[in-house]
Amino acid sequence: MSVPRAVPPGQHLPTYARELVRMHDAVIAGSRSTLRPRALVSRSWNRVLDLGLRADDVNARNWLGASELGHRQESSPLRSVVPDLRAVIGGLADASQLLLVVTDHEGVILWRSGTPAVRRRADSLGFFEGADWTEGRVGTNAIGTALAEDAPVELLAGEHFEQGQHPWYCTATPVHDPRTGSVLGVIDVSGPALTLHPAIGALVETGRMLAESRLWRYHQERLERLRTSVLLTGPGLVVDDLGWVAASHGVAVGPRVAVPEAGQPLAVPGLGACVPERLAGGWLIRLGSGDRTVRLELDLTSTPQVRLSGGDADWRRTVTRRHAEILVLLHRAGPAGLSVEALGLALYGDAEHVVTVRAEVSRLRRLLGALVQTRPYRLSGDVRMTVVQ
Repeated sequence: MSVPRAVPPGQHLPTYARELVRMHDAVIAGSRSTLRPRALVSRSWNRVLDLGLRADDVNARNWLGASELGHRQESSPLRSVVPDLRAVIGGLADASQLLLVVTDHEGVILWRSGTPAVRRRADSLGFFEGADWTEGRVGTNAIGTALAEDAPVELLAGEHFEQGQHPWYCTATPVHDPRTGSVLGVIDVSGPALTLHPAIGALVETGRMLAESRLWRYHQERLERLRTSVLLTGPGLVVDDLGWVAASHGVAVGPRVAVPEAGQPLAVPGLGACVPERLAGGWLIRLGSGDRTVRLELDLTSTPQVRLSGGDADWRRTVTRRHAEILVLLHRAGPAGLSVEALGLALYGDAEHVVTVRAEVSRLRRLLGALVQTRPYRLSGDVRMTVVQ
């Protein structure tokens, strides 16, 4: 998904940046302004004002100590792709007035690259390694707002909530785990407002695609190692800890099943209940006994819950309201299913939330595995689902 540009086509950058600053001062003061904030900015300002942050001051910063920062850097899944990002974007950062920043999923800056001069300017705002740059801490900014919206964000000058950030632009996009859809962190490029170039958004998007493709390649390499470590002699599957299939014999289930748990029978379409056995780095899944029909009951009478039964499997788990809504929509759609755009339209009223929809379905598949299928999104033909309301 491309990064929406902060500057409309045909606008003169210095003039527009000044207009945004005037707009900020008028809107925050409750006055009228001929220029109105974009919907994205308005939503963020409302969230920030509800938290009691001040626009005319530098709000209290929070940053990690060296030990905790080091721990987060070591444990971040993005650690393995930072050298690639520095090769693609960092070289430009070292030769110009921009900063490359990579955060974790909580908006804490883990890595930063740029010239000493621009780093010193950023230091005065608390924009350095270990600092928390969520909306709740520093107001509307590309990092925090990208996390809040789970979408790419570009902000210029007065679109930032804090006046101290008005001399800057920032362009950011979340990086998602290609295995689970969860947010791993944010890639951000920031610099002096009047140096914003139309290509910055494409540069950040290139960084995101590079990071996610590298993470997917590492995932495939781990599956290959798991595949070669186990010899299947009967019907069954070898899967990793997230349910991704490394090897199969006499079973055709697609690329993923539900996440296995020790001692918990696993429902697999067409096979019913299977028994997971722990392996080094994954699971061996063998056929269980009993009825192979998979029954799914969605209980909406209070907090949404899913009950799955079939053969030896019988468990009940709480799901989010969004996941319950997705299951209802897929149930109604039947075998034809829904495209990602159609599902986004049904969930959000427009077809612009492709990234968010894919992330939500990926998280749902973490729970239900191949019971929810893709391209198009639909329930497996072997699932018998009922909805209790």
